[in-house]
This record gives sequence, C-alpha cells and structure tokens, in this order.
Amino acid sequence: MKILDFIILVDTKAKMSLKAEASKLYLSFLWWIIEPVLFVLAFYFVFGVLLKSSQEDFLLFLMCAKIPYMWFSKAVTTASASIVGNCGIISQIDIPKTIFPYAAIQITLYKEIPVFLLLFSMCVYYGYMPSLEWLWLIPLIIVMYLMIVALGLLTAILVCYADDVRMLINMAMLFLMFSSGIFFNISDIHQPLQDYLMTYNPLAFLCDGFRKILMHKGTYNLEHLLVLAGIFATTIAGLHLLYRNMSRALAARVVNA
Repeated sequence: MKILDFIILVDTKAKMSLKAEASKLYLSFLWWIIEPVLFVLAFYFVFGVLLKSSQEDFLLFLMCAKIPYMWFSKAVTTASASIVGNCGIISQIDIPKTIFPYAAIQITLYKEIPVFLLLFSMCVYYGYMPSLEWLWLIPLIIVMYLMIVALGLLTAILVCYADDVRMLINMAMLFLMFSSGIFFNISDIHQPLQDYLMTYNPLAFLCDGFRKILMHKGTYNLEHLLVLAGIFATTIAGLHLLYRNMSRALAARVVNA
C-alpha cells in the first residue's frame, strides 16, 4: 500500500470513529474538552486546594504537564487494544495491521487539538503571552508524537499475544503520572536523581519542556530531544518491518483468540 493511501485510510477511519463516538453522546464533541478539564480540576482540588501547593500559578502549572500526559496515556492505551478490537475487519480483509494503531492514535490527536488550544488560552489568561519561544513547541510535539507511535505499535503487538499486557500498561501509566513531574517541579528534586529522571524518563523531559516554554520563556535540551527523536524513529522503523513480517501471524492470532 502506498504511503499516501495509507495516510488517507488512517485519517478516514479516525474521522468515522470520531463521528460514531460523538453521535452516542448528548454533549457530542464537547466531551473532548470537558473530560480533560474535569481531570485537571480534580487533581487541582487535591494538590492545589487540599494539600495547598506552594507552586505559583499551580492550575496552569498542572495543565502544562497533565494535558500532554493525558494525550500520551490515552493514545498509547487505545492503540494497544486497536488490533484486537478490530478482529472482525481483520478476519474479512488482508490490510496492514499498522492501520489500527495509527487510527487510534489519530483519533486521540484530533481530540487533543481543542484541549491544547484551551491550554494556550489559559496561558494568555495567566499573563504568559505567546512569543517566538513558543515555536519550540513544534519539535517537542513531534517527538511526543513519535514516542506515542513507537509505544502504540509495540503494545498493540504485545496485547495480541497476551491480553494481560493491558493491565501492565495501566499500571505503567499510573507510575508515569506520579514520576514525570505532573504534580511537582522536577527542578526541586535533588541531584543526581533529577538528572536520572530527565535522562531516563522521556515523558518527564517532554512535560518539563512544555512548562519551560509556556511558563518560563525558556527552552529544553535540544541535543537530548534529538537523541529521543532518533531512538523513537528507529524503533518505529523496526516495528514497521516486524509488522510486515508478522502480518499473517497477527491476523491468525487475533482471529483465533
């Protein structure tokens, strides 16, 4: 299948799924914004109101990391179950299995667009005006997307062979939520733990990058970002080869499960 045809098919499947999902809900597309806002407010109440965080502009501080984390978490979780969840289609037609994780990721991407616009609006509300530094968000978002694709493709294969992997994914997401600086400032962690966290936890590095750009007019370690981009891109390329070689085996495994 040509790359352009693949992209069109993924995008079409994603849009059809979004319309079908929205048609089942009274508030339709509004849930794309309502759900993450409710999550953020719940954590703000716990950490900002009950525990009285001393972090300045804590609501915005929380949103700058929580929103990218939610994009990552939802995308990887839904992508991991995408092949198994489309066993009916797989049993009827022979198509590249990568379509399903990519479509799941695309669905989440569309849902996150208005949420990120809300985040940018909140930055303006708090007095953090757009500047040229905001352009550094582009490579940051690209690398975040590459990480999501790499983990989404990997977990989708693993779930085909062991459904228990879904439980491990949920536990991993919970661990990452509390260890990636979502509720605290990574710079407050003593060395060398701070360096270890930023080096070996890509999500912590990326979430911290959003804060540095949106709230502090700063930037991230570009060299480290390029290293992450190379790792994720190489992983994606390797997984595409694996999917190609395992296409029939995956189909048989899913259909006969």
